[in-house]
Amino acid sequence: MDVKMKGIVRVVPYDPDWKNEFSKIKAMISDCVGDLIINIDHVGSTAIEGLASKPIIDIDVVIDSYDVFPAVKDRLSEIGFEHEGNLGVEGREAFKRTFIDEFLPYHMYVCPKNGKGHLEHIAFRDYLRNHPEAVKTYGELKIRLAEQFRTDITAYVNAKHEFVQSILKNVNKE
Repeated sequence: MDVKMKGIVRVVPYDPDWKNEFSKIKAMISDCVGDLIINIDHVGSTAIEGLASKPIIDIDVVIDSYDVFPAVKDRLSEIGFEHEGNLGVEGREAFKRTFIDEFLPYHMYVCPKNGKGHLEHIAFRDYLRNHPEAVKTYGELKIRLAEQFRTDITAYVNAKHEFVQSILKNVNKE
């Protein structure tokens, strides 16, 4: 069953401060689980200079394998993160903060280094970082879709899917 998510879809011009916000969140996560993980990557639209985006930082906490996941999950819960499962995407485990913190809103995923979720996040981000014409096209699409689906985040996300898949296909050709 497809549940329509409520809320306002808001896409804003790129903000250079998103890098600083990511760095602050990364430091907090690293202090908690840094010895158990491989890396903390800034992914999603806020990681791409010049791209209009919802002002929400997307973060992949990269682990070597699911063997370490229980320890990472336990430590994150100690600092107020709740595991939400994979939310329908294989190769990533979503976490949300159980209280409002001082950071810009963010989505955090724990991903194995070779998991599909993480590999696609990195491939998409890196492709856009190297193709300014795709950034322009994607930004215009996101603004148009945010206006069209202003109160339906699910429809907004679904409508971007074809563009995202076309980029991932281009990555595989390069």
